Amino acid sequence: MSATRESGTTRDGGPGPGTRSGRRADVVQLAGELFAQKGYRATTVREIADAAGILSGSLYHHFDSKESIGDEILSGFINEVLADYRTAVASAANPRAALEQIVRSTSQTLSQHRAALAMLQNDWSYFSTQPRFAYLPKALREIERIWISQLELGKQAGLFRADLDAKLTYRLMRDVLWIPAQWRRTGGYTTEQVVDGFLRILFEGIAAEGPGSPRG
Repeated sequence: MSATRESGTTRDGGPGPGTRSGRRADVVQLAGELFAQKGYRATTVREIADAAGILSGSLYHHFDSKESIGDEILSGFINEVLADYRTAVASAANPRAALEQIVRSTSQTLSQHRAALAMLQNDWSYFSTQPRFAYLPKALREIERIWISQLELGKQAGLFRADLDAKLTYRLMRDVLWIPAQWRRTGGYTTEQVVDGFLRILFEGIAAEGPGSPRG
């Protein structure tokens, strides 16, 4: 997906491949921060190079274009998310366990890819129309299918309410889970505590059981 010079020194006399791989990782991280702050489309190659402390031309020793940088950030992120989902479905004992595993593992993955999340939130209208990023809509469709299928299987097994609207439930859960990690930084709570609270609301609701509970 991304072009890299494999051997020798850089044209401007820079270090060889070993150091270059570290510099490449630095460029990806710095570019991700800029994309998250300014927006992908609004960030220029010059700004990325300035943040990395290199000349704009030197940036092309590591990447053939800004799109290559964005591709590396987004493909790495979405591949990890899909791996979380597929592992959960393959290993969980039932649909409820699968969804719980998805929420727990994906929450950790999302928190490690805040730049990619912000890029998708801010510039989805761009990425969703570009052939180079065609894997993103495809991946999101697979994610939706997994959620809906597990919710439907849970309904059939009597684990979830029979009147549950699986598609609406997925969309509500997606919007909470995929907010760019702000809710995971709630003051005074760890990520694990927030995830536990989210799962309790998802599976148990907030209504108290007992004499004061409404009757159906």
